[in-house]
Amino acid sequence: MSFLDRVKACHGFRPNDFRHFLVAGERVGWVLPGFADSLKPYDVFSVNEESVRLSDRFADFDQRTRAVHEVLKDLVRNGKLKKLRNEPYQVGTGWGEEPLLTVDRAVVPLFGIEAYGIHVNGFVRAKDGLKIWVGRRAKDKATAPGKLDHLIAGGHPHGISLADNLIKEAKEEANMPADLAQQAKPVGAVSYRLRNEEGLRNDILFIYDLELPESFTPKNTDGEVEEFFLWPVEKVMQVLSTSDDFKFNVALVVVDFLIRHGYITPEDRDYEGLVHGRCRGWGEGSG
Repeated sequence: MSFLDRVKACHGFRPNDFRHFLVAGERVGWVLPGFADSLKPYDVFSVNEESVRLSDRFADFDQRTRAVHEVLKDLVRNGKLKKLRNEPYQVGTGWGEEPLLTVDRAVVPLFGIEAYGIHVNGFVRAKDGLKIWVGRRAKDKATAPGKLDHLIAGGHPHGISLADNLIKEAKEEANMPADLAQQAKPVGAVSYRLRNEEGLRNDILFIYDLELPESFTPKNTDGEVEEFFLWPVEKVMQVLSTSDDFKFNVALVVVDFLIRHGYITPEDRDYEGLVHGRCRGWGEGSG
């Protein structure tokens, strides 16, 4: 196990395993054949061996959103999908572009849609060195139960700004006041495409650094975090490089933090791979 192993674990996309998901003539996602077949009975979609296409008769955002949502509800009723989460995620051709529709968060990996999230590195410059706040995810979480996580992290739903989402997540996950959360500084992004049991995680994570006073102690309010630890950076590095205790995408963001703050340097023989591995496309196969 190494830092590079943790980065490699976030990649593993083979395009030829998937069919294109097309909306208004644009590729907006990637669908596995099994899920594509479950959409064949619905005239909302046109399904063939190369693609899943949303019908062009749905000409605008609202029409597309309603049509797809009705299909998803029917799939849930028929037991082919688990329950929806009632959280809309945008579907489009990229960040900053006008979304073409929204779909429920629960099916985002099934459609291989580009999804967004925020991850906040909460750290303290203590007298005895840099320390990082680490949370342990609740054991009843649907994704990565019991894994180590950031102080603040969450998906980014449609209809809210990144700044407001950060404040919301900070309150829910760490009981952090808004004026403190607003001090978080945007420092970049990481991206990855990773096939899992659901489909394709096709994510861009916007990263923030937040230097916290030693007097701040987080307290979870939404039941999604079991406990918090304030670890010396050396312990974070040791756990990250010798185990898979950190949630897979959290590991990628922490590696980014360690590179930017000079804890992983060019002296590390894997440095080039780590730097490149923070970006989507690294290690992707074509078939």
